[in-house]
Amino acid sequence: MWYWIFKYVLIGPILRLLGRPRIEGAHHLPRSGPVILAGNHLTVVDSFFLVLVVRRRIRFVAKSEYFTGGGIKGRFIRWFYTSAGQVPVDRSGSGAGEPALIAARGILDDNGIWAIYPEGTRSPDGRLYKGKTGMARVALESGVPVVPVVMFGTEKFNPVGTKMWRPAKIVVKFGEPLDFSRYRDNSSSRAVVRSATDEVMYTLMELSGQEYVDAYAASIKAA
Repeated sequence: MWYWIFKYVLIGPILRLLGRPRIEGAHHLPRSGPVILAGNHLTVVDSFFLVLVVRRRIRFVAKSEYFTGGGIKGRFIRWFYTSAGQVPVDRSGSGAGEPALIAARGILDDNGIWAIYPEGTRSPDGRLYKGKTGMARVALESGVPVVPVVMFGTEKFNPVGTKMWRPAKIVVKFGEPLDFSRYRDNSSSRAVVRSATDEVMYTLMELSGQEYVDAYAASIKAA
């Protein structure tokens, strides 16, 4: 219930007023059945606009730390992320990425939409960075189609380092679904997983027009 209130009553009207989002290629998103949405990631509000423009419910996988804070602020943050479709997972310790993939498989098994940013973090400079392979692993194992989606204008709406939203024209563009089911028998092959990941990133590069960097965004940020 809170998801739909968040979308249509609380945050949605503000996003529509300030962002005037335009959707391109919406027909590429299946109306039913499991789907993986793979997008570029420019700023925090990417997820909000994605939730806003897609009629079906979208779920993301988020760090459990977002849901464990105390006090009024902690409860508000927990409600906010839950309402926005975030699923908490414990990503601490060794093999930290596996719980996220297990949660993703559960979303797809429930015929839902799992949204993920393959770069693993927001772009530090507006360029598109190398994708991590978790998304491709799930796609190959499950046979679920991957629908690429790119955002335009969110970096102006919510500039990096700022908390205030600014009026800016937003465009959300969906590409044709990518079908990796033909590789399902080789889903454990690292080469196949890497190839599928790169295909998704190449498609995002073509859709967005971003410059591609063959390095992980996290390593660039760390440096």
